[in-house]
Amino acid sequence: MSKKWYPIINLEKCSGCMACVDFCSHGVYEVRNDAPYVIKPEACVEGCRGCQKKCPESAIEYAGDDGSFASGSCCCCS
Repeated sequence: MSKKWYPIINLEKCSGCMACVDFCSHGVYEVRNDAPYVIKPEACVEGCRGCQKKCPESAIEYAGDDGSFASGSCCCCS
């Protein structure tokens, strides 16, 4: 798990579909007021872009993303 890599949700773009919440099995997200919120950033797997790939609105970016992780570089991205 990571302390440097975690999702950041652009709530202006987010449609509230909860694809990210449904996808993530690490407990990173919680639903509040019909929107996904990152509640456990340290539980995110470094380099994982699984929830970003599931987001139909492209509303997810990552803190710590310096471009060194290739898309799909973790086991939960499939």
